[in-house]
Amino acid sequence: MTQAASKPTLEFPTANGAFRAGRIAFVHALWHADIVRESYTGFMEEIAKLDFPPETVERFETPGAFEIPLHAQTLARTGRYAAVVGAAFVVDGGIYRHEFVAQTVVQGLMQVQLATETPVFSVVLTPHNYQETEVHNAFFQDHFRLKGAEAARACIGTLESLARLAAA
Repeated sequence: MTQAASKPTLEFPTANGAFRAGRIAFVHALWHADIVRESYTGFMEEIAKLDFPPETVERFETPGAFEIPLHAQTLARTGRYAAVVGAAFVVDGGIYRHEFVAQTVVQGLMQVQLATETPVFSVVLTPHNYQETEVHNAFFQDHFRLKGAEAARACIGTLESLARLAAA
């Protein structure tokens, strides 16, 4: 488990009037790590552009995609995180249907979000066609960086929206 921990500098109100620490947990799978880590890079670049303190983001690693929902749930239940982001690259390994794994992980993340009332964001992607070639790897590295940036915008936008709802 890798962490870049810092004390939170922000707090976000919750619907019940309590406050949640303004940190974000970023959980990513190590399968195809050279590709998946690009989502973290894109996320961190965008967080900085949005004036959200980068030191409030903590990174955690899991062996694969299937382990992400449990990590997300454990992190969300601590109350130390305003949001959790999960990232993985689920490819067809020929043994089982990769769509099943990706769907299961995304459904698990949604269940965590609803059960803990902690926003959970997914950068769990599965391609229709992937081959371990330089061209495909470069394409998906760029794609994951883009999706990481999109997740950062969605994360901050959702936290701001929820804070407005709590204040209403």
